[in-house]
Amino acid sequence: MKTVEIIGYRRANLGKSDAQKVRDDGYVPCVLYGGNEQVHFIAPMILFREVIFTNEAHFVHLNIEGEECQAILQEVQFHPVSEILLHADFLRISGDRKIKMQIPVRLVGQAPGVAKGGTLVRKRAALKVYAFPVDMPDHIDVDVSELDFHHAIKVSDMKIAKLEFMDPKAAAIAAVEVPRAAKMAAEEAAAAAAAAAAAPAAGAEGAAAAGAAPAAGAPAAGAAPAADAKKGDAPKKDKK
Repeated sequence: MKTVEIIGYRRANLGKSDAQKVRDDGYVPCVLYGGNEQVHFIAPMILFREVIFTNEAHFVHLNIEGEECQAILQEVQFHPVSEILLHADFLRISGDRKIKMQIPVRLVGQAPGVAKGGTLVRKRAALKVYAFPVDMPDHIDVDVSELDFHHAIKVSDMKIAKLEFMDPKAAAIAAVEVPRAAKMAAEEAAAAAAAAAAAPAAGAEGAAAAGAAPAAGAPAAGAAPAADAKKGDAPKKDKK
């Protein structure tokens, strides 16, 4: 893993007003943890560019007024609107102790699901790794060459010697998803197929109903109408 040097100066005064003045002068208030005492210092904001705005992890060589040590950038805070770097926390490291770091993920290979029209979605930009500093990589390659529709690569699938992954085992790193337009088209096609399958069944039921026997008492189809009363037969008169 590469190392970036950051030069710092001890802070004489602490507090919000002093911190704001430091930022106005182009510096970042920082704290170094991991030693016998916490060290409050400031560092030029421009030196953080190679550590923060990168797709690789870095160690940091701190030089605070001549006191040097190896460290990692543990946490940073940004302004919610201006996105200016407000604060940075560093952790002192040594070669005989394991550390935890967020290591960026790189997706490599061509996913078969993408060739079929799917979209490769990155679920995690970085993975939390626990290892000795000498074994810590600057990035992690995740092979997606066997990733098809509705499949995902999870943290539990990652097997790298000397590295322990601290994220939830069931958490997805990358997946191939069906685009929304393709999903809607598939749903419409399924609905049309269901309607087409239902149409012949409805026609068969109608034909069966048409050929059913007439109800009791009703004349059969094609039967002659009942004979009318004989013509000329006058109604009988009562004898007096």
